[in-house]
Amino acid sequence: MTIPIIAAVAGAILVILQAILMILVGMHRIRNKVNLGTGEDPALERKIRRHGNLAENAALFIVVLALAEMTVVPNNVVRIIAIVFILGRIFHAIALSTVAGSHGSSSGKIFPIFRAIGAFSTFGSFLALGFYLLAGIF
Repeated sequence: MTIPIIAAVAGAILVILQAILMILVGMHRIRNKVNLGTGEDPALERKIRRHGNLAENAALFIVVLALAEMTVVPNNVVRIIAIVFILGRIFHAIALSTVAGSHGSSSGKIFPIFRAIGAFSTFGSFLALGFYLLAGIF
């Protein structure tokens, strides 16, 4: 069995991104004295969703990426999927840093595009891994 080095590197990058997003939520909470929930603070809500959305997707992605790397998916394909996912999550986090990216306000047209890139990159990475694994196993 091969050690999933690509998944390990991708996991390291994603956990660092997760830690950065987590500390930004914590700093906002301290600065604005919000212990639990959002305190009806839209900026805090965006930061929480940015952090939470990565948490919702990254763990499953890394597990399946490691399975793909250890089994039937060629390493070049695993590497490309990992890069697409990581870049997508970065684009998504940048988008949710703004009102335009999170709520679609008329200012800053690039941020909704970043959010779409992030969402489609995540979706595409999940589908690619799933189909590659199924096709290779059966």
